[in-house]
Amino acid sequence: MSLLIHIEKLLSGQYVEGSRMEFKEGWNPKAVMRTVCAFANDSENEGSGYIVIGVAEQKGKAVRPVKGFPEDAYEAVQKELLAYCQLISPSYVPRLSLEDIDDKKVLVIWVPAGSNRPYKVPDDVLAKKKVYNFRIRQYSSSVVPNTEQEIELIQLTAKTPFDDQVNTNASLTDLDFALMREHLFKTNSKLFDESATMGIEELADKMNLCSGAKEHLFPKNVGLLMFTPHPERFFKGVQIDLVEFPQGLGAKEFSEKSYYGPIQLQLTNVLEEIQKRVIQKRIIKYKDKATADEIYNYPFEAIEEALSNAVYHRNYEIETPIEVRILPQGIEIISYNGADPSLKQKDFDTGAIRHRRYRNRRIGEFLKELKLTEGRGTGIPTIRRVLQDNGSSTPIFDTNEPTRSCFITEIPIHSSFGEGGRIGGQIGGQIGGQIGGQIGGQIGGQINSEKQDYCTDHEDNELLSEKVKIPASRNATKKDQLQAQQSMVLASPDLSAMQKAVLMAIIENPRITRKALAQQFEIHESAIQKHINALKTKNVIIRVGNTRGYWKLKK
Repeated sequence: MSLLIHIEKLLSGQYVEGSRMEFKEGWNPKAVMRTVCAFANDSENEGSGYIVIGVAEQKGKAVRPVKGFPEDAYEAVQKELLAYCQLISPSYVPRLSLEDIDDKKVLVIWVPAGSNRPYKVPDDVLAKKKVYNFRIRQYSSSVVPNTEQEIELIQLTAKTPFDDQVNTNASLTDLDFALMREHLFKTNSKLFDESATMGIEELADKMNLCSGAKEHLFPKNVGLLMFTPHPERFFKGVQIDLVEFPQGLGAKEFSEKSYYGPIQLQLTNVLEEIQKRVIQKRIIKYKDKATADEIYNYPFEAIEEALSNAVYHRNYEIETPIEVRILPQGIEIISYNGADPSLKQKDFDTGAIRHRRYRNRRIGEFLKELKLTEGRGTGIPTIRRVLQDNGSSTPIFDTNEPTRSCFITEIPIHSSFGEGGRIGGQIGGQIGGQIGGQIGGQIGGQINSEKQDYCTDHEDNELLSEKVKIPASRNATKKDQLQAQQSMVLASPDLSAMQKAVLMAIIENPRITRKALAQQFEIHESAIQKHINALKTKNVIIRVGNTRGYWKLKK
């Protein structure tokens, strides 16, 4: 049989993580069977593993051109492998495919995660006296688990991920043959051409989308989520709601559109809509430089990664849809029922994400094959990196403690775009007069409905403090002093637009509570707390007293 992924993509290392691949220069049954057992156990719910025979390895990468596998040895190796698989307890048989690359053949052993784990295998399948052990993957090696790891592996017996479970309320005829072949076409799989003469049962089997006895095959949930026109027939709430609040969450005006269909199409359709209607670009030209900078209100790669993660990691047993909120100050992506319990809020705050196990290993495999999501543990760092490269504020990842009922990713709008305009208008109203208008315009400008906006002068920020300073003389009124403080805050280059807005509200009312700030800016209290913590870290404010206390400016 042929692979679901093209051999070139497999060897590139860009679609399948190194921990899920092993390269062998030749057929070595001792090592190969230990790795087959480890991949079948899939102790971290990563998904399928691949053993590629006929390829040398250097520093975890395939050496090109490949050494090759002798085609005339295929049948003999296949028979040996089937015999050795009988030694695995309980019995497990992987899938084989002879692939063409670099004008040679390579043998690929595709090892989907087993449904009857945990599995044991002899340490040496060729030995007369066989010693059996469990095997798991540890980085790029197949090792015997320690006591704690073995206990965890045994506990996984009754915990097949939801997307890999069989759905007895559906039949194979509910799968869409055309959608299945479309995926094979997009991934450039050899199976696409071969599938033209297959029936739905054969193709579903080769794509590992069904399980059961031959006379009673049932589709797996991943097949119903990705390869049926209407997965909502089987899973309520399988949709993405795109909601736009032009004036913020508290306003009456909003627009909403729901996206249905196979989950990978929901994802791409929503991303296309955001790219077409929401993403804006500005070109900043400098007087003293020949080159200009391009900035975006939202770098598309960050939105793509955040929404792909939501589709990948959401709990499809819960009926609440994924929600994407377009707000004046940013984009929120909310998925249910929250992050894996092993991940704590501090992990997201520090960026040290070490995912223990994946909720939807099969969905992840298919999305990676389509290049819709990144490899293991790269999503959060990617979002942080592209926002930093764009000059945007740091994203917020909220685990919704203590209930952890949802996971929220907040992508802030770049301070040169709409958020500043909204906050600036709000602040301008608080301050009043011409100064407020200057400040509001300076922070954010006005939202430009065009896709591209040209800024020819980058020196305004340096002049802002000179334009709006008001001497704090003895004759100055409290209003004058308030305006002076607010003006100096807005001129600070060290604070983000949201930090400035929160600080302005604190200056206006030093006794304001975190809850009141969250209501005022229409964001979660945990997000407000992060902005307050940032202001404390930057030595801008301190808290005097506890519950009945107040905020005091330090500079």
